[in-house]
Amino acid sequence: MSAGAAALGQRQRGTSVAQFVERFALVGAWIALVVVFSVLKPDTFATSSNFAAILGSQAVLVVVTCALLIPLTAGDYDLSITGVLTLSQMIIGILNTRHDIPVYLCVALALLMGALVGLINGAFVVVLGIDSFIVTLGTGTFLGGVVLWISNSETFAGISSQLTRPVVVDRFLGVPLAFYYGLAVVIAVWYFLEYTSLGRQLLFVGRSRSVARLTGLRVGRLRWGALVASGVISAAAGVLYAGITGAADPVSGAEFLLPAFAAAFLGATSIVPGRFNPWGSFIAVYFLVTGITGLTLFGIESWVHDMFYGGALVFAVTISQIARHREEHQTSVPDS
Repeated sequence: MSAGAAALGQRQRGTSVAQFVERFALVGAWIALVVVFSVLKPDTFATSSNFAAILGSQAVLVVVTCALLIPLTAGDYDLSITGVLTLSQMIIGILNTRHDIPVYLCVALALLMGALVGLINGAFVVVLGIDSFIVTLGTGTFLGGVVLWISNSETFAGISSQLTRPVVVDRFLGVPLAFYYGLAVVIAVWYFLEYTSLGRQLLFVGRSRSVARLTGLRVGRLRWGALVASGVISAAAGVLYAGITGAADPVSGAEFLLPAFAAAFLGATSIVPGRFNPWGSFIAVYFLVTGITGLTLFGIESWVHDMFYGGALVFAVTISQIARHREEHQTSVPDS
């Protein structure tokens, strides 16, 4: 073997190792956090009940982050996700607890509402050409007002056990079923983005809309469909939230917006660096909550949540943009 071939092989091995480290660095960091907190707080952190609580409590965030990933893949933002989540939860709470409407019919109405919001968002973004950030920020704020109006700023407790039991009461391997519902959504979104033609087209649209149009893709319809899908999945997150809490709170759903963006962008630094991907976001959600849970056990005040998520978002956006630019450069420059 020539010296040139040996050097080339060494460089390729080095590149492969670097790529492996980049893809799974967040996984390693998550495992390290678990180990450190388990050693430091074995009686409180390293318990089966704590791990079950961590896994089950973040199902809503996992689902709403998946909702966000689809328009992000197409190059659009959807800031209305938490407005849809809260309104979905409130529809179930009011109709089921005050009007005795069967809970599964309430769920269907909530999902239809999510699709309607997505259609309206898409109309403004695609037909009228308004920036998705502005449209969905306005829509989300509008929905927050609707929730306060229809609820009169009240919390509605006592949602039917037909919803709460299969979400948070029933367990598998000691973990609430809510965790597995979130995992199922992750798998479904991953399969859609990776193995369907529509998913690959969305990725192409997100990379370059002008090129996608030249290749014959219906860019407007794809972006519109992404916003509708985001609305439906956000409504499903609201259904899950209603099942976990057994109530409808008019304000708490808004707290998911920053964590969802932090998880989406931090997830784009892992598994498939430079690309929004559900498995990376899934890991990011549990990495963040593990860190917050561990610090809370050390007596850190509640403001650590905002600092942790805010700092993670800035860091993740920076790293994901660097990874995306590098990927675009590598795909645009042919090998010599």
